[in-house]
Amino acid sequence: AMAASGQNVAVVVHRAGDLRLENRPIPEPGPNEVLLRMHSVGICGSDVHYWQHGRIGDFVVKEPMVLGHEASGTVVKVGSGVTHLKPGDRVAIEPGVPRETDEFCKTGRYNLSPTIFFCATPPDDGNLCRYYKHSANYCYKLPDNVTFEEGALIEPLSVGIHACKRAGVTLGSKVFVSGSGPIGLVNVIVAKMMGAASVVVTDISASRLQKAKEVGADFTVQVKNETPQEVASKVESVLGCMPEITVECTGVQACIQAGIYATRSGGTLVLVGLGPEMVTVPIVNAAVREVDIRGIFRYCNTWPVAIALLASKRINIKPLVTHRFPLEKALEAFETTKRGEGVKVMLKCDPNDQSP
Repeated sequence: AMAASGQNVAVVVHRAGDLRLENRPIPEPGPNEVLLRMHSVGICGSDVHYWQHGRIGDFVVKEPMVLGHEASGTVVKVGSGVTHLKPGDRVAIEPGVPRETDEFCKTGRYNLSPTIFFCATPPDDGNLCRYYKHSANYCYKLPDNVTFEEGALIEPLSVGIHACKRAGVTLGSKVFVSGSGPIGLVNVIVAKMMGAASVVVTDISASRLQKAKEVGADFTVQVKNETPQEVASKVESVLGCMPEITVECTGVQACIQAGIYATRSGGTLVLVGLGPEMVTVPIVNAAVREVDIRGIFRYCNTWPVAIALLASKRINIKPLVTHRFPLEKALEAFETTKRGEGVKVMLKCDPNDQSP
């Protein structure tokens, strides 16, 4: 019954620990929106976190919220003002849409706009459902040779593109990526693509480090219970020098500390992973060695770049998908992600098309 046409099954978090499959009405697109039949949606650590804890920092689940923000689908209806898309177009969805053209939008940094709409960040609903409407300007047509799953993976890939740009990765860079989850892995892929000569990855999991090797890491270091200084010196010894760039993808205090110690004087540390609000770090060490510490918030202007890379086969992100579940088995898929199995778990939202 759930799969009957006209039904809009959605994966909804009500509060911490309470995840449900529900029927929602099929939305009607506004003048500048498109209605999409969703195809592939990846599960992100943040989706799991909202389910487990009901909040991330100041973003609290107060009303039931549809999860999902790594997504692709097919246009089934267009609003009256939409000219660049038509029914049948396959698209990748950029989940962050500014609500007004403020100063951040004018300077091209719309991700920093305080009123931005963002899928599956309270109170904004995500797109882990059968039918979803979205701003047409933030839906990007996929070329025929780019799969729906690749389209959905553009969202995590974008974090890597944005982080590596902020880091200043360039021809011959030596790069240290801390953490080998999905975001660590996309940073490895993008850093290599942008010309990094060597990339070293650390993690506590041997299987995750194996995946890093598969996607192009030159060196891996399995961390057990070393001090941050010890981790930094291991990184230096495998690279043969201190890295100019460190991309920290865990948010763990000890890893941020190791990132500061590891980065060459005059280099750059980009903080991607988010952990506790307050962390203790050797800031004076960074300051006196002129190590620049930069943050990132999601991404901006990355979808066209990512689509061009995928269409030209310059990068391969298909190996990131390790599990697939139909939408009806969303709870099982979320449990799999929570246990840390595989890399990226994909939910297939179209009962008539479960292909990648």
